[in-house]
Amino acid sequence: MTDLSKKRIVVTGGDGFLGRVLVRRLGERGCGDIFVPLIEDFDLTTPQAVDRLMTGHRPQVVFHLAAEVGGIGANRANPGRYFYANMAMGLHLIEAARIRGVEKFIQVGTICAYPKFTEPPFREEALWDGYPEETNAPYGIAKKALLVMLQAYRQQYGLNGIYLLPVNLYGPGDNFNPQTSHVVPALIRKCMQAQKRGESEIEVWGTGAATREFFYVEDCAEGLILAAERYDGPEPVNLGAGFEISIADLAERIIKLTGFEGIIRWDRSKPDGQPRRMLDTTRARDLFGFRARTDFDTGLKNTIEWYRQHGDAI
Repeated sequence: MTDLSKKRIVVTGGDGFLGRVLVRRLGERGCGDIFVPLIEDFDLTTPQAVDRLMTGHRPQVVFHLAAEVGGIGANRANPGRYFYANMAMGLHLIEAARIRGVEKFIQVGTICAYPKFTEPPFREEALWDGYPEETNAPYGIAKKALLVMLQAYRQQYGLNGIYLLPVNLYGPGDNFNPQTSHVVPALIRKCMQAQKRGESEIEVWGTGAATREFFYVEDCAEGLILAAERYDGPEPVNLGAGFEISIADLAERIIKLTGFEGIIRWDRSKPDGQPRRMLDTTRARDLFGFRARTDFDTGLKNTIEWYRQHGDAI
């Protein structure tokens, strides 16, 4: 059991969507020595910035959440950048953690690492059964390579690095940028903007047939903390809510909850992405006692209400 309250902690990506929630919840756990490197001060794709971070703050625990990522459109537009940035950040941070004797390194991976046609519920053993869905493969493979790196560094150097795979996140404070947002905030924004403008329809990419699992950000932060406290193994661990919903059903649910009275126009010329996505979360339950607690409708209502209050400023 790792007592995080007594550790010097660095949270990369700690000013992001998940990171802000994680930092708050670590503070609620009694952690008083937390440093969040901002991108303006630390370009973590460079070894010089990573060395400066490690030298200046001497972390005992590192949560590596920082990533460059977006939805299907952003992944299609930035395959090279997303591979390089995510690979470089993890590569330099893990190597620096080895050199500096970091006690624990928590790497947040991605469900995009799973093969395109993985049969739900995704079990961690299936990670190597095929190639990821093409639109996000560069990002997914870069992240998956960091799992291999952590396992190799554990074997050769004894670095205690763990690798966690959260499924699609959503919640208050999500990214609502129409160029880079994922499906839940994108749909909420579309519905509420259309409602505001008096429009009668919204356009949604794909056919609506693809399925996804959605994981409330507060639950995810709790899962990361429990893993950091209780898990010290080499095997990757899924974090999720354990349910599956089609994009069509998701859209209808968000339409109802936002009060939009128009219709959906499906742009079938655009990709659906991975056909199905739902995790087996047995390993997280068995290894460190994690279960998601937030009902999906409750989480969606909280997210919609946050956008009502903050949407004009985005």
